[in-house]
Amino acid sequence: MITVLFFASLKEQLGCNGISLSGAGINTINDIKQSLIADKPDWSKWLHKPNLLCAKNCEVVNGDCSVTSGDEVAFFPPVTGG
Repeated sequence: MITVLFFASLKEQLGCNGISLSGAGINTINDIKQSLIADKPDWSKWLHKPNLLCAKNCEVVNGDCSVTSGDEVAFFPPVTGG
C-alpha cells in the first residue's frame, strides 16, 4: 500500500487529505499521478501543474523517483514565506 497525501491549496482543490493506492503497477511518482488521474480525471489540471512539488517519505523528489509499497508520497504547491 502506498499512502498519498495532499497539502495546502491542493488538498482544498481535490477535496480530500489523501488516498491509499495498492501499489500494483506503480513504480514511480509519475505512475501515481497517472493512476490518480485515471480514477479521477478532473484532478488532471491540479496534478499536472508545472510547479507542483512532491515528496517521498518526507524528502522532496522528482516524478521519476521510484516508489514501493509502504512509501508515503505527498503532493503540495510551492512553499513561500517571508
